[in-house]
Amino acid sequence: MSEATQYPDVGDLVVATVTRVVDYGAYVKLDEYQSVEGLIHISEIASTYVKNIRVHVREGQKLVLKVLRVSSQRAQVDLSLRRVTGREKSEKMLEWKKVKKADSMIKGAAERLKVGEEEVSKIRGIIYEKFDNPFDAFEQAIDEGEETFTKLGINEDWAKTLTDVARGKIKLEKAKVTGTVELTCMKTAGVEAIRQALKGAKKVKKSRGTSIKIYTIGSPRYRLEVRSKEITDAQATLNLAVDEALSTIKNLGGEGRRLT
Repeated sequence: MSEATQYPDVGDLVVATVTRVVDYGAYVKLDEYQSVEGLIHISEIASTYVKNIRVHVREGQKLVLKVLRVSSQRAQVDLSLRRVTGREKSEKMLEWKKVKKADSMIKGAAERLKVGEEEVSKIRGIIYEKFDNPFDAFEQAIDEGEETFTKLGINEDWAKTLTDVARGKIKLEKAKVTGTVELTCMKTAGVEAIRQALKGAKKVKKSRGTSIKIYTIGSPRYRLEVRSKEITDAQATLNLAVDEALSTIKNLGGEGRRLT
């Protein structure tokens, strides 16, 4: 959601803080929207009968809610707790925490540069315009460096500081998968053929932040190690790399097979 959006849209998931609990429902403050409040009617608290609403919600509690109705004229937002699945809750809360961390890093960079709120708002706006979640920009900067920000039109001082802050605050957890191949080629240029096969494996198309390393276990066996942010991306890249190595060695007159 853009910062200029005054109210969420129907169907959106929002993070909210419970401000008041009454017999007929709970009033909340929408954390992602300035001065916007909403109501969870007691019928939208749980899928089962709610005898005591205070068993389910309490003041100060943070909730992930689904927007049912919005009336900007009456400054009213109706929300549901029971219609949010466990997966939606986890994903939305993670997204919200990342946004908060990104804002904190922008402020941290501003403190280092000793600039005011006006410039902070300008930089934040530039990043939000390009990235749905500004945290993605900081993750990208860890892999690609200051260019992540300079190509958005952000000056070099800001770009360097934002990148430095990202590298100090974010530790990218990466999934790792490995596979072993056996490559042989009895031709005169056999060693070169194997080298070309392994080189091709390292150059397969891969998502940002994914890396491939190849180790010699002991000729003719080689281990391919792939690291990526997501296990599915790592496994898909490993399969592509193995297929590339096997097809290349065969095209060059050798033989190959996957062992693990």
